[in-house]
Amino acid sequence: MKKNNFIIVAVDGGAAAGKSSTSRALSERFHLMHVDTGSFYRATTLKLMEAGVSSEDTTAVTQALSTIKLGTSISGNTASITVNDWMPDASIRSQSVNENVSHFAALPELRAFLLDYQRSQVEVAKKNGFSGLIMEGRDIGSVIFPNADLRLFLFADPEKRAQRRAKEGITDSIQKRDQMDSSRKAAPLQCPEGATLLDSSEMTLEEVVEKVSGWIESLLTK
Repeated sequence: MKKNNFIIVAVDGGAAAGKSSTSRALSERFHLMHVDTGSFYRATTLKLMEAGVSSEDTTAVTQALSTIKLGTSISGNTASITVNDWMPDASIRSQSVNENVSHFAALPELRAFLLDYQRSQVEVAKKNGFSGLIMEGRDIGSVIFPNADLRLFLFADPEKRAQRRAKEGITDSIQKRDQMDSSRKAAPLQCPEGATLLDSSEMTLEEVVEKVSGWIESLLTK
């Protein structure tokens, strides 16, 4: 077994690349605490919008963030963010949040605000007896955990991803999200140097999970 018996798996990729489904399945198989950082940005975006803050007014964003207290709630293998003791619900997937989250997520102020919180999830996972942490997002392997035991970058054909997105009832533009996430100055979406790439375009979820499971098992037996 790995000498410290605790692994960190970073899963990055664009919208509908399969990050969430893959991460959830792997968390169950290996008893890893699953963290979806996309929900962090959605939850804070919603709260900033409710406060009447524009993503173009960084002073107002910084002031609003100073009133926010973050926490963590665990259900099963999933760790969820809490914002001022509010547990995010389906409202973070609303059309208005879909249209604004990339604008807020591009702000260095918001990314800096969430940085330490995201990294703190390692201690949360250890405290709660998990075998490791699997965190998904767009900058996990490049910024949050550049030294993760496994840095996975999932990608797929844009048309395939649009079809997956439509099945979820989400109609935002894959190409637009990719362009915004990849071109932002703060922690852009990119495949980290040395990360493991996996094209899921023609793979089923089960095939992706089996492929990545092999890599994780090899880590656990080192």
